[in-house]
Amino acid sequence: MLIPPGFAQRSLDTSLGRMVYYTVDRPPEAPATSPPLVFLHGFGGGSSAYEWSKVFPAFTADYRVLAPDLIGWGRSAHPARAYRAEDYIATITEFLEQTCTTPAIVVASSLTAAFVIRIAIARPELFRGLWLVAPSGLLDFGESAARNFFTQLVKTPILDRLIYTFGIANANGIQSFLEQRQFAQADRVYPEIVQAYLASAQQPNAEYAALSFVRGDLSFDLALYLPQLPVPTAVLWGKAAQFTKVEVGDRLVALNPGAIKAFTALEGVGLTPQLEVPEVAIALLRRDLALF
Repeated sequence: MLIPPGFAQRSLDTSLGRMVYYTVDRPPEAPATSPPLVFLHGFGGGSSAYEWSKVFPAFTADYRVLAPDLIGWGRSAHPARAYRAEDYIATITEFLEQTCTTPAIVVASSLTAAFVIRIAIARPELFRGLWLVAPSGLLDFGESAARNFFTQLVKTPILDRLIYTFGIANANGIQSFLEQRQFAQADRVYPEIVQAYLASAQQPNAEYAALSFVRGDLSFDLALYLPQLPVPTAVLWGKAAQFTKVEVGDRLVALNPGAIKAFTALEGVGLTPQLEVPEVAIALLRRDLALF
């Protein structure tokens, strides 16, 4: 994780180990009514809070910004275990309980956004609003977003570690994935992004969380939960997202028009608009914060 200027690294204990997060060292005075603004990254080889690092500095003048590395990623603890969705639901809840004394606006992406929806259903008092990028349980409407030969290979012991080391956790593997699968336009991938993802992917025991994700151990059908969401929510979806198609987003949003106040489908952008076009993500988030 590359720490933006003016931010400091802090940490707290969770039931699965130490969680590192980033916040302004000496935050400016924010309005008394301003809620915490929490940025949660998605999953994939080398994921970390860096995913939001081009966006969250723009909000420090008005919000108390918090951006953690989730357990198993970035600089947080990497317990050697088979991860399940419940692990992230529990530790994200613990993070919010320990850092936010008032209901937070949570910004999250992809599978993590789906976990946040489940937390918001169980603990709505923790949230003032949700701003979600392509929220997906990756088994939405009973259809797997990643059922292919590669996912079958990583279910094979020993072979899975070799695939991670030689196919994912190296500069060529990360750059190829970012250019071909995560971004809509390859020329938007620059060396800093690759290095940030590589640093996270090469942490000791980083393969455990990443392989749990790729195997589908964390996946679930978000469509079964979304109708129960009680928290005001805005959704952003890159129309060129490969794993979670915008058509799935349309179907998910239609399940709860009462809670979902805005749905924006962005042309020419892939899975992570917050990295691919951060200036657009900043503008859209600023616009939608008024909904909360």
